[in-house]
Amino acid sequence: MTIDVHGTVADGFEGVREEFAAVLAGERDDPGAQLVVYRHGRRVVDLWGGDGIDGDSLTTLYSIAKGAAHLVVALLVQDGVLDLDREVAAYWPEFGAHGKDRLTLGELLEHRAGLVGDAEQAFTTEELADDRVIAARLAGRAPLWEPGTAWGYHAFVIGALTGEVVRRVTGRSIQELYEERIRAPYGLDYYLGLPKDAEPRWVDVQPLVPTPEEAVLLKERAAAPDSLRGIAFSAHGPEPIDLVAFGNHPRVKALGPASSGGVGNARGVAGMFAAAISSVDGRPPLLTPETAARFAELRTPGGPDLVTGSENHFARGFEHIPALYPFLDAGTFGHSGATGSLGFADPAHGIAYAYTRRRFAFPSGVGAALENGRLAESVLRAAGSL
Repeated sequence: MTIDVHGTVADGFEGVREEFAAVLAGERDDPGAQLVVYRHGRRVVDLWGGDGIDGDSLTTLYSIAKGAAHLVVALLVQDGVLDLDREVAAYWPEFGAHGKDRLTLGELLEHRAGLVGDAEQAFTTEELADDRVIAARLAGRAPLWEPGTAWGYHAFVIGALTGEVVRRVTGRSIQELYEERIRAPYGLDYYLGLPKDAEPRWVDVQPLVPTPEEAVLLKERAAAPDSLRGIAFSAHGPEPIDLVAFGNHPRVKALGPASSGGVGNARGVAGMFAAAISSVDGRPPLLTPETAARFAELRTPGGPDLVTGSENHFARGFEHIPALYPFLDAGTFGHSGATGSLGFADPAHGIAYAYTRRRFAFPSGVGAALENGRLAESVLRAAGSL
């Protein structure tokens, strides 16, 4: 397939453009992709390609929202407003029901709560769009394992749970604090709640078009509805959640659920992670090196994720990206999204990276599409770090 590559790269980053062009040329179906990289707070890569996509195009980026939401949490911990070692129930008393009273905020951020979904009544798309609805229902539910003793991906709900802690302490939602402290000051094109004036730039998420062999694999890998994975992805109800339809749902776009509903582009995501670790537009980094390291630290070693089966996956609120790409520094943190998109910050190398896809990639076993490894390696090579 021939897909024209548009945009610019700084001197020395021509190899990144070549790798991005090779990725697009190797796609069977047009992914509609963007790639943006900052180095030490300066944008050095700004590329895009595919039908209906330009550098300003916005689309739903799913779980990259967790990165934005937990950047807010990291700021509140840094400010002394939240304490990772304090019990969630101390901030949110209703959460303590059914033996959840000893779970700390840090353990919640590590996906250890055992509240991956509602086993009694599956959430609908409309409910999953509303963090307040999720939090209110799960507070009164019994955990699906003893809290703190194991970990499993709280795919659709983690941002609602941490967000309710934030709301109880500050009186503001994660979405409001993200807008005020991060998005608006930097003019970022990444939103937790898409404003109406940005709607004309939004393009819909497109589904994977599997080969016959891939279709067989997907059927074999499908989660049993009553499994932890089935519950986590609300597959156990009368109308299982369709991820493509979820990402395109007007209520999801409008409310910006903090687990799964961020809308933006690679410029916005890379800019957010750049602001977290670097001076951008004359502003100091949002996070101190100590806070960044604390939230980037691997917190789930020594056993599989009870939902996805992956290993060595989570830091605090973020994914532990070096587990996927060992050439990155151990302090790298970020989050992937369901289409295969990825954003991260590598403080040691001064790199902030974002790759976005409009079309779902074939599942790689981790959230990020496989081509992220090639692209990120080309970035580090261009930066002279490999």
